[in-house]
Amino acid sequence: MSDGVEERGLLEALRASGLLKPGEGARLQPLAGGVSSDVYRVDTAEGRTLVVKRSIPRLRVAEEWLAPVERVAGEVRWLKLARSIDPRLAPKVLAELPEAHVFAMEFLEPATHPVWKDEMAAGRVDPAFAAGVGRDLALIHARTAGRADIASAFDTYEFFFALRVSPFLLFTADRHADVAPRLRALAENLGRRKIALMHGDVSPKNILVGPRGPVFLDAETTAYGDPAFDLAFCLAHLLLKTIWLRPQREAVMTSFDALRHAYAAGLAWEPPEDLSVRAAALVAALLLARIDGKSPAPYLTDPADKAFVRRSAKALLAIADLDLDGLAARWRHEALA
Repeated sequence: MSDGVEERGLLEALRASGLLKPGEGARLQPLAGGVSSDVYRVDTAEGRTLVVKRSIPRLRVAEEWLAPVERVAGEVRWLKLARSIDPRLAPKVLAELPEAHVFAMEFLEPATHPVWKDEMAAGRVDPAFAAGVGRDLALIHARTAGRADIASAFDTYEFFFALRVSPFLLFTADRHADVAPRLRALAENLGRRKIALMHGDVSPKNILVGPRGPVFLDAETTAYGDPAFDLAFCLAHLLLKTIWLRPQREAVMTSFDALRHAYAAGLAWEPPEDLSVRAAALVAALLLARIDGKSPAPYLTDPADKAFVRRSAKALLAIADLDLDGLAARWRHEALA
């Protein structure tokens, strides 16, 4: 389908939703980073700006990676729920067209809401902001833990499996026979735990640095499950960035510690030590998956860096009952020495 046909379809969807008046024009500008969705900035003829997102069935990665397009409805529900906890946590949803797998949300200016990953890449590493991410992630998990109504509304594990368990854990297990039993056991445990609402993609590229704290985006992998996955997913990204952003690696590692400690301070639904052990194992698994899974970290291109992460991840996976304190100590010793 050509870009022109796609854009006309989105404009028709916006008119059907009432966000555009009949006959009102708009300019669509594709936004970067759309691996699993088409994302556009829309500037209307009447001077309004908004964001339109449409899920796609085949993700834009080298390996074949398919996922149900219906997942967009879960993302809308997550955004609305997060805003019900605190409006600053997520953009406002303006319209939803489930039959077209499209929704529209408010546009947040990059000048006042830069992407956290971009800020770190530019050398602006702020551990206090990382602590805010941990605090707010724990808040969302705490408000949704043990909630049968939310578990029912987010009974979307099949989407989480397609977007996270299969391409990260199981695909990587198929490539590494020596740790395959460990990775498959972690995958099985994720499928069994129904504790709180997961976002599923807590990555620095999906978090804006807002004036009042973090703003979370891209919740299409949401499901009711193990909150340790959200914490681990973000922490694994930060560890990889100690390799990528070597001049800032101490500040990034401090951010890693700030985030996990702030999260632990808000953890009230289970013993912190239990979640810490689950999260540490998942961090190790995700480190390996970001090298050899279906969605490798695009910024790690040096073969030596990849070999180091691969070797370190396997060593961490081999440690029984490793917790986040132990993981952090080992990473500091080996990656920051």
